[in-house]
Amino acid sequence: MAETVYKLAACILHYGSPELTERIFLQLRDEPDVFVLDNAAPEPFPGAWVRLPDNLYWAGALEWAAAHFDAQGYTHLWFLNNDAYFLSRSPIIKITLQRLARMEKMLGRVGIYTPAVSASPYHPQMVQNRAVQCRQTAVVDGIAPLLNLQCLREIGGVDASDNPWGYGVDLWLSVRAGRAGWLNLVDNQVVVRHNYHSTAARIHGFMERAALAEVAFLKARLGRDYKNKIQELQAECRDINNL
Repeated sequence: MAETVYKLAACILHYGSPELTERIFLQLRDEPDVFVLDNAAPEPFPGAWVRLPDNLYWAGALEWAAAHFDAQGYTHLWFLNNDAYFLSRSPIIKITLQRLARMEKMLGRVGIYTPAVSASPYHPQMVQNRAVQCRQTAVVDGIAPLLNLQCLREIGGVDASDNPWGYGVDLWLSVRAGRAGWLNLVDNQVVVRHNYHSTAARIHGFMERAALAEVAFLKARLGRDYKNKIQELQAECRDINNL
């Protein structure tokens, strides 16, 4: 069987502190196809690949980046929050693609791959378990999703026109991927630390507006009992070893 060939774009979304963006950029800059997308940040990132004319927020920037890199022939997009930081050894992208290829060979096509996190106040299914190689989940946190762009096309794109802020879009994206037969996998061998709301909490009124939009967004897609539904989805996990 021919070896799977991936063409991955690693896109760091810049908004907020340039120092945070630089920290993760420096971890990856020696690897191919690493881009900083400046989301019209009040503090521009020096040397950004593209500076957008307007703030598209997380979901809009993801949609923009996915369309761009898909048109350029990339197979995958690693969409990275600038307030995440890898705790794994380098070369991070090379190792990640090797692991992804092995996962797909053993388990099937992966729609969304994501590193585990060192800690999370929201998503227990994302927290690293050193005893398990990876975990199949029904929903993933959008800190650092590595998206198969064919999967994104098949499920109809990001689907966030009614939620520009983006909260909850990551959950719905992974639910749709799973329903379409793609795997969502959390890799316990590649790990990030995330500073939750490091930028959002500093923008007056953002958290409140984003939370209201998230409630309406998730109710429209998962029903009025969406909170319990999300908890059920978070519990839908399968630990996997022997990769």
